Amino acid sequence: MLYEMRIPPGVTERDMANIINQYEVELVHTDYGPVIKGEITVLEEIRDYLVKELNQRINKFEKK
Repeated sequence: MLYEMRIPPGVTERDMANIINQYEVELVHTDYGPVIKGEITVLEEIRDYLVKELNQRINKFEKK
């Protein structure tokens, strides 16, 4: 069964390209914005990846 995960604000095109190349998911454009479709375990891995990437970017700006 495939699940959908909305893409949070702040995710870059580079991050999306990495996700699509690294995981077996599909990027789908909906009326409510883009979503990633995939297995729940894969989406959980992607969530962890996105949280890590966004936190790194936030920490980079907080250090200035």
